[in-house]
Amino acid sequence: MARMESICVFAGSSSGVRPAYARAAEELGTAIAERGWRVVYGGGRVGLMGVLADAALAAGGEVIGVIPEALLRKEVGHQGLTDLRVVQTMHQRKALMSELSDGVLALPGGLGTLEELFEILTWAQLGIHARPCGVLNAGGYYDDLLRFLDQTVSEGFVRGEHRDMILAAGDAAALLDLMVGYTPRYTAKWMDRDET
Repeated sequence: MARMESICVFAGSSSGVRPAYARAAEELGTAIAERGWRVVYGGGRVGLMGVLADAALAAGGEVIGVIPEALLRKEVGHQGLTDLRVVQTMHQRKALMSELSDGVLALPGGLGTLEELFEILTWAQLGIHARPCGVLNAGGYYDDLLRFLDQTVSEGFVRGEHRDMILAAGDAAALLDLMVGYTPRYTAKWMDRDET
């Protein structure tokens, strides 16, 4: 059972075209706050990031934003947070967000959200951390990605136990429950020696 006090959430700086995405961000922010957990996110006030933060704050939750100085204006840094930390680089942003959290999940988002999620997943594969990682599959947004990840296993590029590190649910409460129940399945053997 994973101990949860703080959840890192990667999310789009856009709201996307479907209302289901903003609803999912609002439900997630509320659900995290109602469990007494802290939200750690990218620090923006716009898009799904802003919806998530505002919902958690409205539910009485604590919200920490981490944003690079160069994005402070572009992503419109949220000034109403419990704590807004400004860093210099994207790498520092991800490292600090990871350090401040007990679990990591992604709402729908674009290239930045995907890059953040996959770097954290890679760290888990390498044994750098053992935190639960997941995607909130609102409106089936991640269906094709999850199918592709299954293909990476069948094609011999990803081990099954590493694919299983990625938790997924279409409902915020269900995903948070999966994260609490997560048991790491780390294996030191992430690459076959005879493949090098």
